[in-house]
Amino acid sequence: MKRVLAVVLLGFGLTAGAVMASVEDEIRARIEPVGEVCLEGQECGAAAAPTQAASSGPRSGSEVYDAVCMACHTTGAAGAPKIGDTAAWAPRIDQGMETLINHAINGFNAMPAKGGCASCPDEEIKNAVEHIVEASQ
Repeated sequence: MKRVLAVVLLGFGLTAGAVMASVEDEIRARIEPVGEVCLEGQECGAAAAPTQAASSGPRSGSEVYDAVCMACHTTGAAGAPKIGDTAAWAPRIDQGMETLINHAINGFNAMPAKGGCASCPDEEIKNAVEHIVEASQ
């Protein structure tokens, strides 16, 4: 009887040890690093491909509008004239494209310069203004 009890206890001890090792392996797997930092000039193995493709030129007016302008010019936030609202845009369009582009690039009233897109080239802002005017005439 004592031998059976000793064998059973020994079995539980081995099983418990295996379970503990399994749990520790699971914990190690959950907290292991998901990547590594590779500084320029260091040899870090296979370098990852850049996530952004090289720019093939300025974005279209609709692309810039969707990325930057629509937040205010779709909702009318801060008094921005809504795209497609011909009555709201008519007096602005009458001022001429040069004035509209100047206001968009340099800011006007509540609109910040370049609509808040400091990294947007002037040409992209011009494209966005042309897009809005086309949709609002």
